[in-house]
Amino acid sequence: PTSAQVSVVPHSGRFCYTLDNDLLTREQRQFYEDNGYLLIKKLVSDEDIERFRKAFMRICKREVKPPGVMIMKDESLRSQFGQSEKVVNKVQDFQEDEELFRYCTLPEVLKYVECFTGPNIMAMHTMLINKLPDSDKQTFLHPMHQDLHYFPFRPASRIVCAWTAMERAHQDNGCLVVQPGTHKTTLKPHGYPQWEGKTNKLFHGLLDEDEKIPKVHLVMEKGDTVFFHPLLIHGSGINRTSGFRKSISCHFASSECHYIDVKNTTQEHLEKELQEIVCKRYNATSVELKDIWNFRARLVQGERINL
Repeated sequence: PTSAQVSVVPHSGRFCYTLDNDLLTREQRQFYEDNGYLLIKKLVSDEDIERFRKAFMRICKREVKPPGVMIMKDESLRSQFGQSEKVVNKVQDFQEDEELFRYCTLPEVLKYVECFTGPNIMAMHTMLINKLPDSDKQTFLHPMHQDLHYFPFRPASRIVCAWTAMERAHQDNGCLVVQPGTHKTTLKPHGYPQWEGKTNKLFHGLLDEDEKIPKVHLVMEKGDTVFFHPLLIHGSGINRTSGFRKSISCHFASSECHYIDVKNTTQEHLEKELQEIVCKRYNATSVELKDIWNFRARLVQGERINL
């Protein structure tokens, strides 16, 4: 609905990471330019969050099995609980689950997304994270990383993540941690950190983290939504409480973005790992990275151009 008011060209000479629009204030645009993220309070309603929670529980209980969805579990707890909320720590690629995918089409979310991507919007990568109580093993401590490491499309400035807290997120239950301003840096090499037995599959992190860069813990209330740049260095701590910390998120990109070849780049080893997982899962002999992303991608507003 805001398409008419959004220019697809950044404001000449001043703003690099946001597009001219009638929604963000000058202060909000400047904050995103400087820090690489923007927090909007109470953007998603309690009613919607409750519907997403119920949809997640249906997946946990195997009442529904959406095609393509990847259910990640704490394998050490599987024998105790089977597949339940106490075991499932992430539901990824939920584009075929009608109820969860509603998140990616919420007008209140898309009107903000458009300020970063322009009017032609693709939902590229979807996740509902259920951070489990984890005081001992630290299995779900997500190392500091840049999301662009996972994406074979560019330009980075036309990609944005919307991340909504489904309950209060704070330091004790593993809220998001960001390093403001790091979106202005380049994509850095990622891999599995040297934490013996403490990382999940595909939970890559920076191989050389600069501890001197200040970190900010994003304390968020239920329904608060943070929009952030794919080069922003961020992660999340462990959940030291006895409850679960849920969030729902989607990475959006302008459909005018284009795929790149990641051969001979820092992303090449991730491509191989992802191809192995997909081939094993679907009993395929080979698969192209672009095909994996084409399968995930969904047009949510405007016209599909490249992605």
